[in-house]
Amino acid sequence: MFRALASVLLCCFFLEASFWVHFSYGDLTTCSGIVPMTERGDKISITDFGGVGDGQTLNTIAFRKAIYRIQHLRRRGGTLLFVPSGVYLTDSFNLTSHMTLYLARGAVMKATQDTSNWPLIAPLPSYGRGRERPGGRYMSFIHGDGLEDVVITGENGTIDGQGDIWWNMWRQRTLQFTRPSLVEFVNSRGIVISNVIFRNSPFWNIHPVYCSDVVIRYVTILAPPDSPNTDGIDPDSSSNVCIEDSFISTGDDLVAVKSGWDEYGIAYGRPSSYITVRRVTGSTPFAGVAVGSETSGGVENVLAENINLYNSGVGVHIKTNIGRGGVIKNITVSELFMENVRTASRLDAWHRECHFHRHLSFKRYPPGHDWTKTSFLELQCHKGGCNRG
Repeated sequence: MFRALASVLLCCFFLEASFWVHFSYGDLTTCSGIVPMTERGDKISITDFGGVGDGQTLNTIAFRKAIYRIQHLRRRGGTLLFVPSGVYLTDSFNLTSHMTLYLARGAVMKATQDTSNWPLIAPLPSYGRGRERPGGRYMSFIHGDGLEDVVITGENGTIDGQGDIWWNMWRQRTLQFTRPSLVEFVNSRGIVISNVIFRNSPFWNIHPVYCSDVVIRYVTILAPPDSPNTDGIDPDSSSNVCIEDSFISTGDDLVAVKSGWDEYGIAYGRPSSYITVRRVTGSTPFAGVAVGSETSGGVENVLAENINLYNSGVGVHIKTNIGRGGVIKNITVSELFMENVRTASRLDAWHRECHFHRHLSFKRYPPGHDWTKTSFLELQCHKGGCNRG
């Protein structure tokens, strides 16, 4: 066991104050003000649409009817969809703009384990194919595409992906397509996720991709340490993302900043930028804060501070591979507290799990990766070995 304090500065550049939007409430610094919480004048309950929280009734039609109503009535200021205490089994479904999904205390939304009817959607353009398998991918349990002004919040209700059936398919190599995330927003802005517990995601937990102005705060994310690829929060080719005051314990990286892979990510050309991770606590066999390994669009202007890790693999991990491309710059990590963590920090240019295209042209996509002026400063370890990879 050891306790380490790592104050790590990566890619030293001066960041103008205007780039980082921070607010101070008393002694608490927060970036959450980039997306103000919206008070909805219109409120409906899932029970108004036939929702039954007995843990057995399938509520897919009820959720889709309720969201259809929100989408088409377009109440001024949007609508709050209330999910009362109970266990609501449902297939995956799409959200709509100008809505709040509110889970009361004791409310549990459970994903069905019937994978045969799970919707398929197209691969993300910055990936070019499914993350795990060729072709399309399974839609996330809760999904939003091209939306604005969406809130998922409540009184610490639970969204449970019941991911064990998907994990077993991955272990047995019987997956036909890439597993679904628990929550995914694509091409969306003005997103707030707060005061909700996320459990047992089939794949990545919260995945904002091609998004801007996203706040994720006061969430708890849980998955067994041996659950494959259950990343906590993965900002992907997104900007102005605020992650604060959360507890994450999963089977993969707690927070991983991404931007697509290989020729697809390079061609799409959208970096992840202005990502703040603050006051996050958790444990993982992998990294507390990661950049990559999907970094082909570039990653810049990331601030991570006041991070507390225990029983974990790596504190900070920047990972990529030959041919991936992209520029990583202006990454600042400070006040990283670690206990029983194998490796404090690692720069990995040959990440063993990286996807690789055998037909990749190195004339067009050079194998080098630009970590401009990367350095580690003031790394201190106490009471045990602490490696710098």
